Amino acid sequence: MTKTYARTEAALASLTPEQFRVTQQNGTERPFSGEYDHHFEPGLYVDIVSGEPLFTSSQKFNSGCGWPAFAKPVDAANVRELRDASHGMVRVEVRSSHGDSHLGHVFPDGPREMGGLRYCINSAALRFVPKDRMAAEGYGGYLDQVEG
Repeated sequence: MTKTYARTEAALASLTPEQFRVTQQNGTERPFSGEYDHHFEPGLYVDIVSGEPLFTSSQKFNSGCGWPAFAKPVDAANVRELRDASHGMVRVEVRSSHGDSHLGHVFPDGPREMGGLRYCINSAALRFVPKDRMAAEGYGGYLDQVEG
């Protein structure tokens, strides 16, 4: 059975106002305010709207930027990168492919030993699935990408 990921009215209705603002209105949470900024438990981070797998704890690092930072997505097909010229600067926006959720931005200043990228992602766009729950929630195929 293949798991499908999509934005649904039910998923949108279950979002908190902050999750809706970030994912649906291209918002940004205040730095150092998100629940996953200093969260390093083994597991998988998925789109809060669609459930599609986005990042693993193995690729998470403490960048000091105030938002969760990841070196690369768990599956490149689940992440889209788009030019963003808002707020008087040019950046690369990161969106989920299936849910079309605004996740954050990617920058070329990540750790060289991890590939050199820093996916700076809003906690409000994510749901964390602990490693011991991944198989039960249908994410067992990603267990080999999670440490611990």
